[in-house]
Amino acid sequence: MEYRSKKILGEEDSAFARSLFKAMGYTDSKLKEGKPLIGIANTWNTLVPGHYNLDKVAEYVKNGIYAGGGTPVEFGTIAACDGVAQGHEGMHYILPSREIICNSVEIMAQAHRLDGLVLLASCDKIVPAMLMAAARLDIPCIICVGGPMLGGIVFDGRKSDLTSISEALGMLKAGKITEPEYNALENTACPGCGSCAFLGTANTMCCVSEALGMSLPGSALIPAPYAARLRTSFESGRAIVELCKKGITARKILTKEAIRNAIKVTMAICGSTNAVLHLPAIANEAELDINVLEEFEELSKVTPQIAKVNPAAAPDQEDFYRAGGIPRVMQHLGGLLDTSVMTVTGKTLQENLDAYVFEYPENPNVIKTVEEPFSKTGGVAVLHGNLCPNTGVSKPGAIDPSMHHFVGKAKCYNSEEEAEEAILGGKIQAGDVVVIRYEGPKGGPGMREMFKAMKYIYGVGLAKSVALITDGRFSGTNNGCFVGHISPEAAEGGPLAIVEDGDEILIDVDEGILELHVSDEEIAERYKNLKMPEKHIPNGYLRLYAKVAASADQGAVIKM
Repeated sequence: MEYRSKKILGEEDSAFARSLFKAMGYTDSKLKEGKPLIGIANTWNTLVPGHYNLDKVAEYVKNGIYAGGGTPVEFGTIAACDGVAQGHEGMHYILPSREIICNSVEIMAQAHRLDGLVLLASCDKIVPAMLMAAARLDIPCIICVGGPMLGGIVFDGRKSDLTSISEALGMLKAGKITEPEYNALENTACPGCGSCAFLGTANTMCCVSEALGMSLPGSALIPAPYAARLRTSFESGRAIVELCKKGITARKILTKEAIRNAIKVTMAICGSTNAVLHLPAIANEAELDINVLEEFEELSKVTPQIAKVNPAAAPDQEDFYRAGGIPRVMQHLGGLLDTSVMTVTGKTLQENLDAYVFEYPENPNVIKTVEEPFSKTGGVAVLHGNLCPNTGVSKPGAIDPSMHHFVGKAKCYNSEEEAEEAILGGKIQAGDVVVIRYEGPKGGPGMREMFKAMKYIYGVGLAKSVALITDGRFSGTNNGCFVGHISPEAAEGGPLAIVEDGDEILIDVDEGILELHVSDEEIAERYKNLKMPEKHIPNGYLRLYAKVAASADQGAVIKM
């Protein structure tokens, strides 16, 4: 097997590059031609709790690479925390950071002719960025995640997590809890490191990676403190060497069939709506001829929801893992999946499922069968209508059935902050549809999450009587009646821009409809008089992103 790294380690003039490696302590045995040079792309830092343990994970990956007969080389790239960035200017940078991470991994792998990559990540935009990089590079790659956080003290009927604090603020404002009760959550909701303990975008995308075949079986949901997390990290190191030896590159795994499997798993677990943003971006990097939004729309009709965890129910990610996690979900989905697809084990999905050993008993309260599902249709829905001519995205699996069909009056806000001030200020009443616009990929810029707005609606007791629609997006932990990713966005002249206070809006997530009950003539007249608000965009990366970002229905990727 001839590796890419021969160009720097095995040519006549390679002493030049080897000398630079030896300056860092590498030996002749480590730089020997025929040993694959494996990059470890590590997003460890002390800003993101989901990535705080990746330094330890990296050590076990290195040992696995050595044990497999390869030479590990480690490099870092950025990772920003959605939680820390919530509700202020920082959130503008979160989605755009995905492209920076992807680009940085590409640069390091190509500049140093790496033979393969183990991509370490855990959180919202970082896992999809790593998958995008793998698809773009098309070299052997494995995603190795740090695992979810354990749940905190019981609050409001379930183990608490970061989102409990936002919900509690709404409860405090509504006089439902005391200030000492609210303050106590700060120390008890997040008891240790890991990706947040709910099925938000972070854990959804870790599950998606496993469903795609890009992570080792059963690895997505092993909690961060468990010893099994380190064992699977070691095995990821060994597995990448085997992938290099066999020449199994990322695009041999990231096929159209694998994308469809991942969509079905997302539906079956009621994953984050952000998967609808990231899977098109991954397919784009893999140069696949597939319309991912159309696949979501069609597959939601035939894929049952068989898992139910926070935010759709009380069980957290530790409960989900112990119930069997993604292997159990995929095993139960059975014939709905294409199990002939290749995976990072070097074996097919079917071979992986046949060999998988479950260490904990089944829990039908968390994972059901397709014969007796939580819902006969998927947990994520794609909507159409005169308010979203391209698409909008909702999450029926996390919406109370009473709100699946909702008609209300618009209350319009041109930014997240304006809406949150109105919610906490008591200006939103039962029967309202909160409209938050100019928060899309270009208009935001950066397509911020409307996480806090939804949590405040829940906290003040309006979750079952108020809806929210936006050209922004949502955290995977949001519940309540919402529609996001509305395309085209307001900043590009989408119909959301001409909605006025008091307009009647219909949301029907079961039928996939989002309609503004205003005549076509009135809509045309409003467009004639439309004046978009001016928004200051600072110099730097955000200004570039605002110019080149594609629509949400295209994955908000950079289009040149």
